Amino acid sequence: MSSTAIPGNSAASAAISPEKEQRKQSLQIWLAGLTGHSLKHDSMRTASADASFRQYYRIDTEDGNSLIAVDAPPATENSAAFIKMANLLKSINLTVPEVLAHDLEQGFMLVTDLGMNTYGQILNSDNSHKLYMDAIDSLILLQAQSQADVLPEYDRAFLQRELNIFMEWYIGQHLGVTLTDAQEATLNKVFDHLLASALAQPQVYVHRDYHSRNLMWMDKGNPGIIDFQDAVYGPITYDLVSLLRDAYVQWDEEIVLDWAIRYWEKARRAGLPVAPDIDSFYRDFEWMGLQRHLKILGIFARLSHRDGKHHYIADIPTVMEYVRKTSHRYKELIPLLRLLDELQDNAPQVGYTF
Repeated sequence: MSSTAIPGNSAASAAISPEKEQRKQSLQIWLAGLTGHSLKHDSMRTASADASFRQYYRIDTEDGNSLIAVDAPPATENSAAFIKMANLLKSINLTVPEVLAHDLEQGFMLVTDLGMNTYGQILNSDNSHKLYMDAIDSLILLQAQSQADVLPEYDRAFLQRELNIFMEWYIGQHLGVTLTDAQEATLNKVFDHLLASALAQPQVYVHRDYHSRNLMWMDKGNPGIIDFQDAVYGPITYDLVSLLRDAYVQWDEEIVLDWAIRYWEKARRAGLPVAPDIDSFYRDFEWMGLQRHLKILGIFARLSHRDGKHHYIADIPTVMEYVRKTSHRYKELIPLLRLLDELQDNAPQVGYTF
């Protein structure tokens, strides 16, 4: 999970490390060698930082606009995948940053600027329905163009690795608990249910982080879509649940159900292979969301304990609420709810002062 391009977020204002400062200077040298973009080099400032190792800088141009310079260290970030996906999304008339220049060896890109307003910054009860319908329409357009063998497969091993992040980082590191053999068997049985559900779904193009921090509000062509370099070919409900059960923005369940039904109706009209009845579709949606939210719990814990990005801990209660509500609704998932109760009771009481 990567949550990118969030202008003015707390990570963006943190003190820059010597390594990042060195990369910033190398980026400036690379930008100075570019021609044809009318860059005002002295205007370069931090645009945002995210949960990955990428850094984003906004640079003004002589014509009064701005561009985004991206520092994506090649050891950890896949800029080639970003360029490939940008071209694919543009080819189906979705609004994405255009890559104007790149140096894959150094991990630098210059891309067009989609603005400063993410969905997460402007969503409210008055505009939410329109914004989510726009996002759903774009999602269906993406899914309708899906083809096998274009993007990496979101296969069982991939999904299992994500669930293992929950075991290692949320349970092991954050809660400080070592599972008993019986507890591990219980958790693995729940995992098997989730994996079977995900793999039985129709497979389509999946953004993997299609949520409020990666959708930009646009006057035309709304939404702008960013942070798509990790796209895969996987379960059809994945991006919808990323959108509607967002780790950063929470809506009442009846509103989420209404939007999910509207997606299902639109998807059927578009010829997408969603489940033929809404009950089956919504179960797929919920179980896919549980897999994603368990992964997110692990990633938020890892961001704090390994990477020092402690502000993500504040988002854990929202994600855990999703996990508990979904687990409570299905008999196959009740054992997870009971296990979470056991783990919370047995976890060492550690005080965090972030």
